[in-house]
Formats: sequence, structure tokens, C-alpha cells
Amino acid sequence: MYAIVQTGSKQYKVAVNSEIDVEKLALRPRTKTLTLDKVLLFSDGKELKFGSPYIKEVTVKAEVVQPLIKADKVIAFKYRRKTHSRWTKGHRQKLTRIRIKEISLA
Repeated sequence: MYAIVQTGSKQYKVAVNSEIDVEKLALRPRTKTLTLDKVLLFSDGKELKFGSPYIKEVTVKAEVVQPLIKADKVIAFKYRRKTHSRWTKGHRQKLTRIRIKEISLA
């Protein structure tokens, strides 16, 4: 059983007990569980359901493992030859790690 959910304008394939890193979620402090209701696709092994755009009767319940982690640093470097022009910028994306507890069909 798996589902494809949308969060943070990205899509993730999730199954029960899988851990994924999503863009930082605006959660209240000490929030342990959350519900993802933007489900695009659901499969239970026999049947495949597509949403247009979302499936209303399927919800994915997850727990927050780490509320704030940082991804690896990404370096952007630009160099213009013969002009002595160069710049370097770095960026670390903030992420939330969640574990999928249940995929339920209502």
C-alpha cells in the first residue's frame, strides 16, 4: 500500500513506516502528529485511485521525528573571465523529517 502526497509544492511517494524529509512545515511547538490530506494517488495493491486534483477520502497520518534539520549546503559560484568578476553564495534548506504512520481510506 502506498500513496503519493503533495506538501511544500513537491510530491512524495510514501508507504507505512517510511521516513521522508519535506520542506520545513509551520507547526506549533511540540506538535507530534500531522495529517496530510493532499493525496494525489492511492494504491492498495489491487486498486489504483487517481485524484483530480486530490482524493478526498484518503488521508495520510504522520508523526514528526525531527522538527528542524538542515540539508547539505548547496554552493552557487559564478565566474566571468577577463572581468575579474566572481561571486559565491551558499544555501542550506530547512527540512522537517516525518514518519508515515497510517494511510487510511475513509
